[in-house]
Amino acid sequence: MTLRRKKVAIIGGGITGLTAAFYMQKMADEHNLPLDIILIESSLRLGGKIQTLRRDGFIIERGPESFIDHSNSVRNLARDLNIEDQMVCNNEGKTFVAVGNELYPIPTNFMFGGPLEVSTFITSGIISLAGKLRAAGDILLPKSTEDDEPIGDFFRRRFGKEVVENLVEPLLAGTFAGDIDHLSLQSMFPQFSQLEKKHRSLILGMRKAKPTISNQMVGSYQSFHNGLETLIETLEKKLESKNVLKGVKVEKIEKEEEKLKIILNNMSPIKCDSVILTTPFNVAKDILSEVHLMNEMPNMNYATIATVTMAFKKDQQKTDKHNAMTFFVSRNSDYAITTCTWCNHKWNNVVPEGYDLFRVYIGRVGDEAIVELSDTAIENTVLNDLRKSIGIEGSPEFTVVSRWKEAMPQYTVGHDERMQQVKNSLYEQFPNIHLVGSSYEGISIPDCVFQGKNVALEMLENMFEKQVQ
Repeated sequence: MTLRRKKVAIIGGGITGLTAAFYMQKMADEHNLPLDIILIESSLRLGGKIQTLRRDGFIIERGPESFIDHSNSVRNLARDLNIEDQMVCNNEGKTFVAVGNELYPIPTNFMFGGPLEVSTFITSGIISLAGKLRAAGDILLPKSTEDDEPIGDFFRRRFGKEVVENLVEPLLAGTFAGDIDHLSLQSMFPQFSQLEKKHRSLILGMRKAKPTISNQMVGSYQSFHNGLETLIETLEKKLESKNVLKGVKVEKIEKEEEKLKIILNNMSPIKCDSVILTTPFNVAKDILSEVHLMNEMPNMNYATIATVTMAFKKDQQKTDKHNAMTFFVSRNSDYAITTCTWCNHKWNNVVPEGYDLFRVYIGRVGDEAIVELSDTAIENTVLNDLRKSIGIEGSPEFTVVSRWKEAMPQYTVGHDERMQQVKNSLYEQFPNIHLVGSSYEGISIPDCVFQGKNVALEMLENMFEKQVQ
């Protein structure tokens, strides 16, 4: 039986779209499927927020800096691209939290929201005696009947205000740039909700599930020897002979008989059989204006942030935290930064001999205005914070400021349910359009790679199995 030729458009050239395009083409080639793929990206480069700056022996990540790959989705992709040997893991080092004017080590066995051992709290200097007693109360408290709730409410209920302010909030704000009193527990940390429902006490539940929960929450940070953009560059080379459009904006998708018609801003419409839409949710809403529920859904909130990277000559810091890798910042501290990483402590190959490289985040939900300051003002603000926190002296050799406006989707309470409603409504009207990407089922690089691969395989199966049946 001769299979009818199909055409798929992938809208968005970030890591999700690139992964989908790669696996779709790979499977089509391996199984000799008659398939045409077109990738459409509104900007002039591929890769989205993954951007590596290489200069004078320094490797600087302007966007995300690393990933933790519990699912092995990135490693599997790297293997399929023949670049697995270029992957690197971080060095060992301690993580701290800045509370007031002090840096406190994050307790051993504390993972984002919860301790694996009661001794985690007992031995920590970051929590007062009263705070420790309140946290231990988790063992006695009843479980909640809520299906979803804010992360902040959940951990305050289990461990008390002090643990949340000094540990949970700094870690999550530094990682997701969000407001824990609005972020969804079910969407971001469902394992904690499941532990409470099953074991009542989070501490007891984490002890019983220690091997499993450790695998889910703990892992080495990973990157590539020449930076994360190695992944993007390799994917782009694999797609060079395919149809990739850059600097082309999708304005709308319409039905035309059995086809989908993609309206573009600067060229003739494109007709195709199926679409993978990987843009941010608010962009997807505009493109899918004909889908009824999309118009009714409120816009998704996104955090605006900036990364600031500074290079110093060695020995310009007075801190005694020479084994430090990262510190997060409590809102109870007088700092503008939310996170700081000693890049050359974390990675072996990111600086030339004789230099230190620091990378910080500024900006989060409720504190976006700082990102709008001039580069000079941002540099002075960050430098002041580094002087207070780790005793930096002198001026940086150079500073790189990278602004990311509306960059990090905020999965607020009810996110999973809302997105499922959107996808159900979309399927009823446009069954051949699929929504994937950081706005939906995880914002990390591994989450996006996982979504991109899955949607590619599912779409191929659906398209060509129907012809064979």
